[in-house]
Formats: sequence, C-alpha cells, structure tokens
Amino acid sequence: MVQAFILIQTEVGSLYAVAEQLRQIPGVVHANPVTGPYDVVALTEAATVGDLGELVISKVQQVKGISRTLTCPVLRQ
Repeated sequence: MVQAFILIQTEVGSLYAVAEQLRQIPGVVHANPVTGPYDVVALTEAATVGDLGELVISKVQQVKGISRTLTCPVLRQ
C-alpha cells in the first residue's frame, strides 16, 4: 500500500466544495480544509505508485475548483 498527502490550492470560494468532492473519490482517505498556502490536504492510498499517479491525475486533479496540487508520498507507514 502506498500513501501520499496531496496539498491542494483551490479557486477562491471553492474550498469546502472541493474537500467534499474529494471525499467521494475511492482512494481518498481524508480531505480536510486547512489554512496557509494550501487550502485542502488530502490523504490518499493506492496499491502501487503507478496506481497513485493514476488516482492523482485522472481523479483528484479533475475535481472542479482545484488550481494546483503537490503530491507528497509517505516514506513509511
């Protein structure tokens, strides 16, 4: 199992909607609004690094209201 935190910047006014949409995606364990340079932090899980990349590109980055993501893989669980 591969885990990663995804740091997400959203368009103005879409913070809570983005977090809610992310929570509906299989593989997203948590998606929480935060303060600071990022607006949402999501914890994700996938079977392989390739599956994680596919999750980020084809699901997470497609959520309306997301302007930028930064994926931070977890080194140890």
